[in-house]
Amino acid sequence: MEAAPLIELCNVVKTLGPTRVLDGVDLKIYRGEITAVIGKSGSGKSVLLKHIIGLFEPDEGDILIEGRSRAERSAAEKRELKRKFSYVFQDTALFDFLTVFENIALPLSERRDRSPEEIGRRVREKLHQLDLDDVGEKYPSQLSGGMKKRVALARALVTDPEIVLFDEPTTGLDPIRKNAVHSMILEYQQRYGFTGVVVSHEIPDIFFIAQRVAMIDEGKIRFEGTPEEIQRAADPEVRAFIEGLESPRDDLTGIDSHPIGQKRLLQEMIRLQRHEIPFSIVLLAMESRAGTERIGGHEAGQQVFKLFANHVTQNTYITDTCFRFDINKIMVVLPDTNREQAERFCRKISRTLEGHPLLDALEENAGFRYAVRAGIAQARPGLDLGDLVAEAQQELAVFYESRP
Repeated sequence: MEAAPLIELCNVVKTLGPTRVLDGVDLKIYRGEITAVIGKSGSGKSVLLKHIIGLFEPDEGDILIEGRSRAERSAAEKRELKRKFSYVFQDTALFDFLTVFENIALPLSERRDRSPEEIGRRVREKLHQLDLDDVGEKYPSQLSGGMKKRVALARALVTDPEIVLFDEPTTGLDPIRKNAVHSMILEYQQRYGFTGVVVSHEIPDIFFIAQRVAMIDEGKIRFEGTPEEIQRAADPEVRAFIEGLESPRDDLTGIDSHPIGQKRLLQEMIRLQRHEIPFSIVLLAMESRAGTERIGGHEAGQQVFKLFANHVTQNTYITDTCFRFDINKIMVVLPDTNREQAERFCRKISRTLEGHPLLDALEENAGFRYAVRAGIAQARPGLDLGDLVAEAQQELAVFYESRP
């Protein structure tokens, strides 16, 4: 039985000026998941987000929160509902006349139900978690664009919200900081269990952190499903949009992107079925051992992941395929290779890491440590692609740890 949605948009219509921005939107958002909202510029993504949080009211249709219409709630119930939400604006929406500390404290101060001491404690906690300890007394004008996004995220999380809406949170960031923000969103969502809705153009990167995807086109939801389903969608408009934004190379690591790697996996499965040519896959997962609760740790993690991908590709042959499988995972497809040969490949990578410690390349690692887990699976007749990948996932085990 399908779970009831936490948020449901029912035939929502909104006209702004002469433009019908939302034209009968139906969308379900489930508790404890991250839903990515994608679509062309001007398709209504941000307007949809503002309807969810209550900044806009629909001209027609309804929005249900936990099965109840927002429009039917009393003023007191609407105020209580508002406390469950936080919003991360595309331009951060920080107040220039307030310090970083005061900006983060603002949502708590507005509630007037906490003592100054409690507010100060909560703000200092978030400053520390997002590595903002040294900028609390600075003003937004003194910060870089990436630092402002950290402050906006800290402000959104300081109230421990149930639902967090992100309006293109990685716009204008370089690949390392963009991936660090995605990693942060995923980690905090897993840690605190909030429901997230993320408007994004970052394809396929956003698919690494989202459980569901909704594509809006000409004011309607054109697709709703999982990241895997949208990448297999038969709708030509959906395929054209996805393929138009996808790059053959992952912008962080420079290795093949996820869609390219998936196509190569399918090709190898066909070769196995038709010609009985064996192959193996190696799944490599890099995990932080310290610093993961701090943005500094996330950025260091992305720098190390980029270097790690380079070391992996240096140990592959031209016939092998190395691609970004997930936010912290790389998959290597090894043609004409059995399990024993794949194990030797992993040992070779371990020796490379021992001889060229990745942390030496960081200007400041601040105690950052990482481990690499590997999972190996050999393809065989009768084993489908999903089961092959699942086998590699199940076998993930630590084979290398960085040294203090």
